[in-house]
Amino acid sequence: MFPEIIDTRPLRRMVDDGLEWMVRHWGDGFEAGAYPLRVLLNSTERFLLDLPWWLIILLLAGTAFAATRRWVLPAIIVVSLLGLGLMELWEDAIKTMALMISATLTTMVFALPLGVAMARSAVLRRLLRPVLDLMQTLPSFVYLIPVVMIFGPGKVPALIATIIYAAPPLIRLTDLGIRLVPPDVMEAAQAFGVTPRQKLFGVQIPLALPTILAGVNQATMMALAMVVIASMIGAGGLGYQVLQGIGRLEVSRGLFAGLGIVVLAIIFDRITQSFGQRLQERIGLAGERS
Repeated sequence: MFPEIIDTRPLRRMVDDGLEWMVRHWGDGFEAGAYPLRVLLNSTERFLLDLPWWLIILLLAGTAFAATRRWVLPAIIVVSLLGLGLMELWEDAIKTMALMISATLTTMVFALPLGVAMARSAVLRRLLRPVLDLMQTLPSFVYLIPVVMIFGPGKVPALIATIIYAAPPLIRLTDLGIRLVPPDVMEAAQAFGVTPRQKLFGVQIPLALPTILAGVNQATMMALAMVVIASMIGAGGLGYQVLQGIGRLEVSRGLFAGLGIVVLAIIFDRITQSFGQRLQERIGLAGERS
């Protein structure tokens, strides 16, 4: 046994008491702040559930064709989504998709400005880098503890935990994409007398868009990776089916739901990657012509 040199129990009690104090005094404020997330998630889920199943399949297949200009990925998407419907997992897949879309959109709202700010400030980058390292190193279960204590079980704390888990790669890749814009391009823009705002939105962000889209892709995959864990606190969807399969020792339920998560991951991964590759090709062609 390792010798007990320092008694850490007072420190643990201090952390627990501090969080309980926050919940007791600021709980209503946290609930009010999370209300837009609740509205976003419920509205997205209701909207997707109200759409006909065939329309969702056509929209995703059409988006895949627009991204790839080939019929292979759209055909895979059609067959895979029809398989989800035949396995009676359509509603759960839509709920998982709503959680993933809501988490990705909210992550983009917070992560993109933060990544841009990091790219423009070396001090902020040095401050945030260890925080992002810690966020990416912590086990995903750890994110559930504070949100459950503050909000209780439900979809909103699951969404918040997913957002926190998915944010670091998007922040990092946004910062990287902005900083990798060629210096000669920046000098040319400066020579034309553009303002900092014009330089950011007219030069840096368009050229960094493929890297930013790679960050969106990673955030989407991280959000999908979180759905099974988030189902433990009431997220529902395919993750809950996997959890039920484990609890009831129903291999088929867990296997089919797990395959459903894989299907969604492949669909959104291939679509976002294809859009990023097309952007890179356009930028490369534009650079060769100029």
